[in-house]
Amino acid sequence: MTLVSMSKNLHSPMYFFITQVSLLDVLMTTDILPNLLNIILHDGGTMSLTACISQFYVFAYSETSECLMLAVMSYDRYVAICNPLRYSSIITKTFCVKSVIGSSFLSSLMMLMDTIATYKLDFCGPNVIDHFFCDFTPILGLSCSDTSFIQIQTALFGTIVVICPFTMIIVSYVYIITTILNIRSISGRQKAFSTCSSHLTVVSIFFGTLFSVYMVPTKGQLLATSKVLSLLYTVVTPLFNPFIYSLRNKDFKKAFEKLKYNSISVI
Repeated sequence: MTLVSMSKNLHSPMYFFITQVSLLDVLMTTDILPNLLNIILHDGGTMSLTACISQFYVFAYSETSECLMLAVMSYDRYVAICNPLRYSSIITKTFCVKSVIGSSFLSSLMMLMDTIATYKLDFCGPNVIDHFFCDFTPILGLSCSDTSFIQIQTALFGTIVVICPFTMIIVSYVYIITTILNIRSISGRQKAFSTCSSHLTVVSIFFGTLFSVYMVPTKGQLLATSKVLSLLYTVVTPLFNPFIYSLRNKDFKKAFEKLKYNSISVI
């Protein structure tokens, strides 16, 4: 985020979107990791119902916003590769800002509706969650109310902010791959594919673990397996994102070297 803000060579839509994804990763890890470390150190932990539901809201907001942002990034790559002559006229600063604001607003609104509906449930059953954070299913397991309505509502919202973006990503990459295969020179193919390889790697890890936890039926699934998969997209993916997007990117390396060269050491 610092390099993008300081280097003029990185002032492009692609790196602007990468910065937004980085902010969401920071938000999610800040929401999950402190309590996770407390649970590990003390072999468990306690928190109020309000704090638990609040943790779920921040987590859900960051996850759904990242789903939408990854879809926007796939569209950015689609225009850059499939329609490069019109890239600057389509992916404008206004488009970038509106995409970020729209993604944030849609995610916050839907997750707020989910959070309010969850908070209105009656919690009179057990008060123990066998998980390292307050996820949706464990919270519903504490309620003694009928949760069928909120489950239907969440499934509808999930279709809008997860399934639809994922479908958009798939369609974009079908066109991208088709265009790349039509490029005659091998160097041209490699250059075109390198511009979207990082994004494709993150999408595969992120959506793969997300679908494994929330879309695959959980009956008979080992709790330990669910925890490991949850750990992948809450901790491991945000950890790998800076390496995938930055250290494997030539523009980031050049910006970092230039920053080091221009820096002045005072002793």
